[in-house]
Amino acid sequence: MTPQFQPGDWIICRQQKRSTRPGPRAEDVRPALHGEDYLYHVKEYWTVLAVRPDGRLIVRTARGRQRVLSADQPTLRRARWWERFLWRDRFPGPTAPTG
Repeated sequence: MTPQFQPGDWIICRQQKRSTRPGPRAEDVRPALHGEDYLYHVKEYWTVLAVRPDGRLIVRTARGRQRVLSADQPTLRRARWWERFLWRDRFPGPTAPTG
């Protein structure tokens, strides 16, 4: 069952990344198959702007960009109360400037 999201909800998406130098927010860092790069996860903090009739979400990223994604992604979830409190400055506001 997919969670129901509403405009204004703060959500967290766990993105898989690949790089030669993981950043400070990198989690679960492990070497790639041939050891040249690292595979890791980063939590992205987004705000739901709208829910389309087909169930896809329009979200605002921390840098003000808009993305459209499926609401049933397993890496997507609502922020817990303590995450909303601790990381409130990482979530973009719904009226943040686009850039």
